[in-house]
Amino acid sequence: MKNFRFLMTAAVVTVVAAGLTGCNKGEEFKSNYQIYQEAVDNAVSAEKKHDNVILLVAFGSTWDQAFKTFDATKETYRQKFPDYDIYLSYSSAICINRAAAGENTDPRNYYAPNFWLHAFGTAQYKNIVVQSLQVIPGEEYARVINYMKDFANNHTGDIDDKYLSEVELRLGVPLLQDSEEDVKEVAKRLNLLYKDKAAEGVVAFMGHGNPDSYDTYKANIRYTELEEALQAHSKNYFVGTVDMMGNFKTNVLKRMIEAGINSGKVFCHPLMSIDGDHGHNDMAGNDCPEGVEKFSDLEENEEGEVEDCSWKVYFNLAGYECNNNTMIDKGLLELPSIREIWMNHTQDAINGEPLDFYHSMYPEAE
Repeated sequence: MKNFRFLMTAAVVTVVAAGLTGCNKGEEFKSNYQIYQEAVDNAVSAEKKHDNVILLVAFGSTWDQAFKTFDATKETYRQKFPDYDIYLSYSSAICINRAAAGENTDPRNYYAPNFWLHAFGTAQYKNIVVQSLQVIPGEEYARVINYMKDFANNHTGDIDDKYLSEVELRLGVPLLQDSEEDVKEVAKRLNLLYKDKAAEGVVAFMGHGNPDSYDTYKANIRYTELEEALQAHSKNYFVGTVDMMGNFKTNVLKRMIEAGINSGKVFCHPLMSIDGDHGHNDMAGNDCPEGVEKFSDLEENEEGEVEDCSWKVYFNLAGYECNNNTMIDKGLLELPSIREIWMNHTQDAINGEPLDFYHSMYPEAE
């Protein structure tokens, strides 16, 4: 996972420092930044129908299933919020680049939030709502907030200050923002969807999580809280992560054994907005460390995780019935009852007080 973080950083550098793009002699040279901003400006100019806009911000993905999920989510938002224009953005530079390159399916262009917010300012939207499609209020959510702060404080220096002092900028929080209300509601709705499977065996949800050094706002606790809330419905629910120290698949197995669950089915489900790379590979892939033939051959690293081994393979080697038939390949946005909670957060943002980033930065402004 640390390699992924370095790759993502490198991708950001590549986008920003790509230099000048080639063009025919006599034509104006344009940086990639200018090209991206013009593309987004043109899209907003062509599609603007209202004075209100909602920007959905996802981490991103390169899978066709995720693209279809995002398309369906945008359409559902259009139906629920008919007075708002709806757009969707990726916060991950590496996902933006790989989606544009068509890594797993046909190419798609998803631009970073800063380009969309700048275009909204140019188009003079009166009400801007940014809805985080993150599951927990962690590192990626902090990134969303920083994009909004940069926009509100005129980071580029070319948005009208008077407009910025008057625009209503609102923020829709992640799925599990509130440790009480949101966690319990998500648990209740997930149980309604999967109680039949929990009666057959374990239902193990795989979240992403933040590494300890990047656990912004200590958001990792939401996974523990969700497991506790789910287990109030059935002791067969477990919640682990890809990247949270002390809550890897190895830790999930230990908790299962402590609960006396030593055999049976293990259903695996992504606890992410979409079923993307982590769902296809880390959860349901066929990855297995070289030379491993049985469970005792697996070795945990210094963090207590078994690397290069999917959840499916890991639990199968541990003696459970865990295979392609027990993989639930749906992201949370594909579940209408769960997606509704994000939409409720959007409605709460619309009904609430606008964020006052401008005056918090410039308290002397009138």
